[in-house]
Amino acid sequence: MSLEIPASVKVWSQFIHPTVMWVLLATAIYALYLGIQVIRTRNAEGEAKKELIKGRYNIRHYQIGSLLLGLMVVSTVFGMGVTYINNDKLFVGPHLLVGLTMTSIIATSAALSPLMQKGNDLARYTHIFLNVVLLGFFGWQAVSGMEILLRIISKM
Repeated sequence: MSLEIPASVKVWSQFIHPTVMWVLLATAIYALYLGIQVIRTRNAEGEAKKELIKGRYNIRHYQIGSLLLGLMVVSTVFGMGVTYINNDKLFVGPHLLVGLTMTSIIATSAALSPLMQKGNDLARYTHIFLNVVLLGFFGWQAVSGMEILLRIISKM
């Protein structure tokens, strides 16, 4: 018994993954801003530090990072699922491979949080490095994803 998905659902479902990922790219940039504020707070002294602490940047950075992790994993799997449903196969190419790499990077980066909370500087620097790499990949994925989306639209 196979489930028949209506054609309209198949067509419109292809726009969910790219839309979510563009929102996540913007959210990742915001997480970067929050992370920089966390560093500024950690390095500040006196009244400046008291003022920065009020921004609760560490808590907001952690919350946004958690949101990013969850939505990136779900959106990656969703994008692969939609591709498979619409084409009866996955297209193993740079966009898929970089997307899977990004999902691994963000999971690894998030897994460093407990060590960072204990003051482990190696974990902190690794977290920062991984997230800079992630943002670079994110920018490339945005471009390659739009190329894929334009190909899909041209076939409609």
